[in-house]
Amino acid sequence: LQHDGPRGTGRHHTLPVRAMKRTDKEELVRGLKKKMEGADALYYTDFTGLSVKNMTALRRSFRKAGVEYVVIKNSLALRAVNESGLLAPKLKGPTGVVIAKDAITAAKTLTDFAKKNEDRPSVKGGLYEGAAIDAATVKRLALMPTRDEALGQFLGYLNSMLSGFAGLLEARKVQLENSAPVAAVTPAPDAEPAAAPADTNPQASA
Repeated sequence: LQHDGPRGTGRHHTLPVRAMKRTDKEELVRGLKKKMEGADALYYTDFTGLSVKNMTALRRSFRKAGVEYVVIKNSLALRAVNESGLLAPKLKGPTGVVIAKDAITAAKTLTDFAKKNEDRPSVKGGLYEGAAIDAATVKRLALMPTRDEALGQFLGYLNSMLSGFAGLLEARKVQLENSAPVAAVTPAPDAEPAAAPADTNPQASA
């Protein structure tokens, strides 16, 4: 059940009072279970105090980062988590579940948004790679480089190494060229004097 809150800016976000059919609940749990099974991390948040405008902005931030944010009843959220093979803690109060395939990107998005909005939404806890984590761990994850950032750093380091290696090779080449012995130049042998031409004048010889 995803909900952007009651209409009207300035009012705070609350869940609608609407009974769900059993079949709707089953379908919702199945959908969440499937998403959670492919997730790298789950973060449970309390969005109390966020206005509809801010809640919409939060969803937009997550969507832009490729992260899903689902507002759901605690009982259904816990059921989906447990059925996906993970151990879910007991949740109290309004809960928005961050479902992330990239735990660090999701943590950064959540933490950055909270900093700009009076620490809202707050983090109740979560799961990272199957292990339970607290709000402090989510903040630590937010300080780590994302996969793209880590890849960029690695490529930069690799390019620096390759450039340095190429420079060493060029310096060694110049060194070898400068230290190579100069080949002795052997002078060409002197040419023999040309023979005098034979006298072909018969009168001169008579």
